[in-house]
Amino acid sequence: MSDLMLLAVAMAAFVASHELLSHPLRAPLVARLGEKGFALVYIVVAFATLGWGVELWRDIPKTKLWDTPAGLYGPMLAAMLLAFILFVGSVAAPNPAMMPGVKGPPRGMQRITRHPMMWSFAIWAVVHMVMTADPRTIILAAGIGTLALFGAAMQDGKKRAQNPEYAAHMAATSFVPFAAILTGRQPLAALWPGVVPVLGGVVLFAGIIWAHPMLIGVPAAGWGYLQ
Repeated sequence: MSDLMLLAVAMAAFVASHELLSHPLRAPLVARLGEKGFALVYIVVAFATLGWGVELWRDIPKTKLWDTPAGLYGPMLAAMLLAFILFVGSVAAPNPAMMPGVKGPPRGMQRITRHPMMWSFAIWAVVHMVMTADPRTIILAAGIGTLALFGAAMQDGKKRAQNPEYAAHMAATSFVPFAAILTGRQPLAALWPGVVPVLGGVVLFAGIIWAHPMLIGVPAAGWGYLQ
């Protein structure tokens, strides 16, 4: 088996184990281990499978499948800024998809998408696949992006089945970012999620751009072109 195939196996294990533990295996494991025991198993499996993938990624030589057009550098950096804003917005306010019940009408980042954190990961994945054109990065990022969007869709189905109020929340919001605004289910004012997500996202974006060479070993793709 080639190194790239082994990396694909590791990322498939990461995605599959997450979905199995989050849905069909959750109830029986919680009944046997309790919530804390289940959480420990979940964390260990997630870190083990993703860590395996990252270690394989590090050991595979970097190659390039295509030259990314210079015209994409600006849009891709803008997409990464959006990803950071979504991420900060997701941790700055409770997410109804992760709560026992829906608490009030959609607000803040929820009016842009029901799953801001998952979309931040998915956007990160797409940007890195496009900008690196590196097979090892494409496989790693594809696994993370797939888990983010598939997991978000599974969350919606699970919450709708558990809580009738969540169906109304889904009707007033959108899975895809900005879709609820474009279709009139949310006002244009919803484009502004608040000072904390925007300012926090900008600061985090700038910090990661600055630290990227130290953390990853290379500058953020496209940043030098825009300077």
